[in-house]
Amino acid sequence: MLPPALFRVLRPLLLLPALLAGLPALRAALPGTAPLAPHPDLSAEMIAGIDRMADRLLREAPAHRRPDRAKLAALLGLGDPRVPFAAFALVGDTAAPAELSPGAPGRVQRVRWPALAGVHGEGLRIVPAGAAAARVILIPDADTAPEKLAGPALLGTGCEIVIPALLDRDSSRSTNPRFEVRTNVPHREWIYRQTFPLGRHPLGLEVQKILALVDRFRADAPAVPVVVAGVGEGGLIALLAAALETRIDAVAVGGSFGPREELWREPLERNLFGFLRDFGDAELAALVAPRRLAVLHRFHPEYTVDLSAPAGRRALAAPGRLTAPPAAAAAAEVERARTLRPGNWIRFFAADQSPAAALAHVLPAAAAAGLGRALAGDVFAPALPIDPDRRERFVREGEQYAQGLIPETERGRQQRFWRALPMASVPAYEAHIRGERERFWRDAIGRLPDPDVPANPRSRYVRTEGNVAIYEVVLDVWSGVIAWGWLCLPLDLVRGDPAAGPPAGFTGRRPVVVCQHGLEGLPEDTVATDPARRASGIYRAFALRLAQEGFVTFAPHNPYRGRDAFRVLQRKLQPLGLSLFSVINGQHQRILDWLQAQPFVAADRIAFYGLSYGGKTAMRTPAVLPGYCLSICSGDFNEWIRKTAGLDTPMSYLHAAEHEIWEWNLAGTFGYAEMAALIAPRPFMVERGHDDGVGLDEWVNYEFAKVRRLYDRLGLGQRARIAHFDGGHRIDGTETFAFLRRELGLETFLPARAP
Repeated sequence: MLPPALFRVLRPLLLLPALLAGLPALRAALPGTAPLAPHPDLSAEMIAGIDRMADRLLREAPAHRRPDRAKLAALLGLGDPRVPFAAFALVGDTAAPAELSPGAPGRVQRVRWPALAGVHGEGLRIVPAGAAAARVILIPDADTAPEKLAGPALLGTGCEIVIPALLDRDSSRSTNPRFEVRTNVPHREWIYRQTFPLGRHPLGLEVQKILALVDRFRADAPAVPVVVAGVGEGGLIALLAAALETRIDAVAVGGSFGPREELWREPLERNLFGFLRDFGDAELAALVAPRRLAVLHRFHPEYTVDLSAPAGRRALAAPGRLTAPPAAAAAAEVERARTLRPGNWIRFFAADQSPAAALAHVLPAAAAAGLGRALAGDVFAPALPIDPDRRERFVREGEQYAQGLIPETERGRQQRFWRALPMASVPAYEAHIRGERERFWRDAIGRLPDPDVPANPRSRYVRTEGNVAIYEVVLDVWSGVIAWGWLCLPLDLVRGDPAAGPPAGFTGRRPVVVCQHGLEGLPEDTVATDPARRASGIYRAFALRLAQEGFVTFAPHNPYRGRDAFRVLQRKLQPLGLSLFSVINGQHQRILDWLQAQPFVAADRIAFYGLSYGGKTAMRTPAVLPGYCLSICSGDFNEWIRKTAGLDTPMSYLHAAEHEIWEWNLAGTFGYAEMAALIAPRPFMVERGHDDGVGLDEWVNYEFAKVRRLYDRLGLGQRARIAHFDGGHRIDGTETFAFLRRELGLETFLPARAP
């Protein structure tokens, strides 16, 4: 292999044979476009350009932040009311008693308390012999059991202390016994997968458990100070809780403070949609001010998600890592917080400083000394027995909470979305749905600025297949980001020989079908006819076949290719309140603009037809771009919330490796029926193979029934269709092609045929 530096020098020479071979194609570029030279991998170039844009947006985010508590509560999913409680419940039996320190000068108890309906906190409670000088919530890292901190040093602080347990990073309970699915997914990610599309979050659930304690403490003794301290994962939760709740008097954070712009590198369950748009650690800290905050640059967990899987488990875990940021970077983030809220309320303590010194910034000296010794591990009692069943309870309770939300969120969509639709007339419906369409694009998908550079179209002739000429087209979208696809033109539409030179003109205008490939696909897959190619059996050359019927077709490349290379894009974009479809929708804006300007296109008759991930696009892109006059979703339409969050089907994404798939709070906003309602009153069709493993006929039909009812009530029932066929995950093209011919009026555009 050539060294990278030498490769860059020689690359133009290496491409010379391809350039020479492509000279006829360059001469045959489409009118109005510059010649396009052959490229070894336009897909990789596209993904690299999007990646650079994402990095730039991450760098620019801090300058535009406007943090407030309501935003933070929303992105953590804190909409559910907390359950008040009058007393802690004791957790124990004869094998693991609730009282762990009989005869000591204080008491250590295993306790449990309600946080939300069906969600409880658990941990240890340390009760001093006399009146408590302060109430302290001491939150350990996710992989540290509370029993490891509850030594004699804590018994002598004079504080009432609760040490909550957190959902840990083990994977032994990330299973679905109903379908005999066992995975290597860490427990925290397992619950993230179920809660994120429901508008909830594991971090939010744990913050709620902490705030429930604050509620109880304040109700018991309003004048006694409440201090929250945490390390590792507990440090992050402590900071979030204190930023949200002003009744917390002070907070100490260890092992979790620094720049957050590389949040995408952390474990998946740290992902918070829109967090970096308005927050970094400095902004969270500023919400704590003027209350005291101590930052300890120690106790950082060193953790890398194990991507291997023991025998019998599926390797599904998303990559991620936790490590300490450089001390200088953490200190700079503290200084950034101080620029946001000047004062001595925040202090930074380096790794070589004692925990007690840091805790003294937020606690009385005696309490700070005891807690500091416990955190440093200087004094431990003989190890207290760890509750053997707590892990199982936490995982199953998280599952039950999430699964119970699925029908609840559907009822919420019925109330907020469907009942608000004006059905008296199509114009009234269209006027209303424009606002819903914008809300979906802005809040669910994430909207980037419209394409802001000239399109600079480039093209090259690829080949002729029967009666169809195929061209490759590249367009600029944003700086460094391209759109790319294959264009198929029926030869009876083209004047001249496409292989010999640019078309001399066109005989008229035709309807266009944009034909979208699926996961890991390429534009050429949609025209592949070689039976030896797997793509030909899946796409069945639908872009080529439609062009042979007389349509113009365009097969764009969508950037869901390259396995984790493209999944990193989603990981980078989601903390900015964006997504992969934010980019895709911008690319399709540019594609539509270019197509509508072409002399061979009937600009008001551009349809969309996508399979699999292209079917996902068929739901999310025409829903926001009315330039698509109809949409066909093939091999994807589903009861999407159950598909992404449910445990009651074997084809759930909980059992899949596509860790980019979850979209924040779609359950609370837009399922697939609601997305179809954004496409209405334009024609809409679902193509469904009975044996397609992406879903069940019963679920697909259940969701489609909502769509058909909508169209019927608008008096447009003939515009909504579902086509079932006896087959699997592929294009069928029988009823869908007829639907396209009818709805686009193809016959009126074709040359008259000889009698």
